[in-house]
This record gives sequence, structure tokens and C-alpha cells, in this order.
Amino acid sequence: MKTSGQTKDRRAIFSALWIFAVFNYLYGDLAMMVFYAIAYQNIASRMSERVVLGATVLMEIPMAMVFLSWILPYIANRWANIIAGVASTAFVLFTLLGGKAPVLLLFLSVIEIACTVFIVWYAWIWPNPQATTSE
Repeated sequence: MKTSGQTKDRRAIFSALWIFAVFNYLYGDLAMMVFYAIAYQNIASRMSERVVLGATVLMEIPMAMVFLSWILPYIANRWANIIAGVASTAFVLFTLLGGKAPVLLLFLSVIEIACTVFIVWYAWIWPNPQATTSE
């Protein structure tokens, strides 16, 4: 499959954006464990095995998108980025429900949401590299 330089560049940008999002997710979790250890342990102790599995699956999506952004063909890539971006945005918004979040978490959530909303928008406007004008 031959791809244009613009498509290769966009794939690299998507991959870099997913890496950026994943690092923010991981830092947020790590910082919560270190700076808010008691609250983190209280939340974790109430999580069932199914909830932990569900959270793990949801975190696997952005990690997989780092690789999938490079290898998927245009249409699958575009839709995978849109769907994964919407799911990741919704997950971060969901984590903010249910109480007063620490400023650290709010700060990172704003960055994560901005990143994943940008991914959705950038995938949405991605022109088909195979499209040709008939004029």
C-alpha cells in the first residue's frame, strides 16, 4: 500500500498524541498513588475484579492506538482514532464524577481531554489520500 507523505505524517502525529495521552494517564495514576495514597487505596479497595478489568481494557485502547495509528489503513485508522478518542474522553470525564477531585487530577484531566478531543477532530478532518478530483 503506497501512502502519501501527508498520510505518513498524520499517522506519526496520531501516534505521538496517543503517547502523550498515555503518559498523562500514567503520571496521573502514579501521582495519585504518591500524593494521595490514602484516598487512592480507599478507592482501589472498593473496586471489584470486573471494574479493574474494565479499567484495564479502557487503558489498553490508547496504548494500542500508539501502534495501530501506524499500521491501520486510512479508513480503519481514521475511525479507530475517532472511536478511541471519544471513548478515552468519556473515560476521563467519567473519572471526574463522584466527588471533589484534587487539583492535580483536574489539571491532568483538562490536558487529557484536550488531547483526545484534538485526536477526534484531527481524525474527523483527515482527507482521504486516495481521493482524486475529477476536474
